[in-house]
Amino acid sequence: MPYKQIPFRVQDTNTQEALAERLRVSPDTVAGWESGRRPLTAVPVGQLLIHRHHLLQLGSAPPLLPALERAMEADVLLASALDEDVPADESPIGSWVMRRDLVEVLSWPLSGVTPAPLRALPEPPRARRGPVPHRPELPAVDRARFFSHMRRTAEQARGRQHFLLRRQALYLAGYDDAPDTSDWLAHQQRTERPDGWLTNWLNARSVAAFAARQGDRDRMGHFITTTLTDDDAGETANLNYWAYWIGETPHIQLSDDFIAASTPGPWPGDRLMRHLVRGMTPDHGFFDLNVHTLWTLLTARPNLLRPGAPAGNELRASLPVLLDGREPSARARRELEGIRYAIRLAEA
Repeated sequence: MPYKQIPFRVQDTNTQEALAERLRVSPDTVAGWESGRRPLTAVPVGQLLIHRHHLLQLGSAPPLLPALERAMEADVLLASALDEDVPADESPIGSWVMRRDLVEVLSWPLSGVTPAPLRALPEPPRARRGPVPHRPELPAVDRARFFSHMRRTAEQARGRQHFLLRRQALYLAGYDDAPDTSDWLAHQQRTERPDGWLTNWLNARSVAAFAARQGDRDRMGHFITTTLTDDDAGETANLNYWAYWIGETPHIQLSDDFIAASTPGPWPGDRLMRHLVRGMTPDHGFFDLNVHTLWTLLTARPNLLRPGAPAGNELRASLPVLLDGREPSARARRELEGIRYAIRLAEA
């Protein structure tokens, strides 16, 4: 499994021998963790907690430790997807609604995109001996098996009781760079038979999200115009979805039902606002959705524009540049102007 190769970044422990001594394990154990020969998921929970504390004391970057937890979760999910004995309808992929922090780590070897918490970390103080992969790697045969399993899971997971499993399997299958992926996903979406408002909404969002990842911004624009702005329920669902995805809400959800709540949940919104502001780059496929979601968020949570809020300061600095550019669509430009007006009201 690839995630056992995520390195420990320790300021004053530069060798496997020194780290092994501080963790009270053998150098071969450390080498096994780094190479993947010895899975971290096999370490007893109590011992792993002790190792975490030691790593913090040794100077490991704090964002690495939550990422390491998500990496072990991802290992378990990948192992189940590569295990031919695990029936499609029993896949843990559908056990809970996954969040961004897990999906980014799970998709790292599939997409090559480094998870957000790790992008700003400094490089290790010195190079390792010998070739070292820059990111987790999945061998070609395992990669093909993973995507084959995701497709089979999505095709077999039918009915409301398996909707979450099918939705998340389709999402992960979308990382496949095979030539037929787009056509296969389009066929799966056409054959979907939503049994209610929420499943229809999620299906439409999935289609738009996959299209945006492929560079098709028109599909996302159509989703915003026909599905989000059609009624208040669509706007509320969008906020609830984003808040959960980005980690604003404290609890893991076992189904998508929370998305259809009649009002946005009691989450504060600061983290979501920061994420949306930093994602407002015109060349990004989700730019229009980010702008629209931010506009809706500030309507629901005007206190987010309070003076001194860091995300608000970033927004104030970026708005003039965005409005001076030619890239925003007519709708996005109107919403950016609405956001600028809301900022003026907050400052009055």
